[in-house]
Amino acid sequence: MKINFRGGVKTFSGFWDDYVYMSCLGRKICIGRDYTYPKLTENNHFKGKVCQNLRHVYRDASPFYIDDLKTYRQRVKKLGVSRNPFLRKRVSSPFALLLKMMFAWYESDPEHIDLTTVTIADIVAMDADVRTIARAVEADFLPSVPVYADLTADIQ
Repeated sequence: MKINFRGGVKTFSGFWDDYVYMSCLGRKICIGRDYTYPKLTENNHFKGKVCQNLRHVYRDASPFYIDDLKTYRQRVKKLGVSRNPFLRKRVSSPFALLLKMMFAWYESDPEHIDLTTVTIADIVAMDADVRTIARAVEADFLPSVPVYADLTADIQ
């Protein structure tokens, strides 16, 4: 339902008093609905197990590899620069970039890759394209940036 506020407040986005508010149409109107907790599915449990395992992979990765992820993040951030704060491109954290890269790697060969149990030793043994950021960009696991060839630190 459409919500009208008093006191000069046009819209509000968020959760308050068991109700969810959403701004719509360029922050001109506000829509509200009752809050209901979503049902957890098998996919939710699968993604939870994958994220827990990849958290360990991220923690055990080489510090130079993590630095390369941070450098890649900064280069992606420079592509979305705008003077208008609403038009600026939001850039994911290094861990979120690792998740994106690993899921793209999984989608390339789901029969041989199990993200719930993969380790750094498995990645090195398979000589996967996610071993370096440069190889991941070349394999289209991460979006391309103008300069990425120097991001060659190994995950091990």
